[in-house]
Amino acid sequence: MTKIAFIGLGNMGLPMARNLLKAGHEVVGFDVVEERREAFAQAGGRTASSIAEAVADADVVITMLPAG
Repeated sequence: MTKIAFIGLGNMGLPMARNLLKAGHEVVGFDVVEERREAFAQAGGRTASSIAEAVADADVVITMLPAG
């Protein structure tokens, strides 16, 4: 199974990461805001405490970050 690291679980990233979970993908999420990581965990996702941890074994990395 493809392991996806999703960096940025904000207004756009969280729904996108949830959809990847619903589609059956293994997704590890990271966001600098703890509440965003908690929301992703409640949706069934696995969270990482750092970007390095999230991407360590990832086959695909998706970033959804604000400009600036």
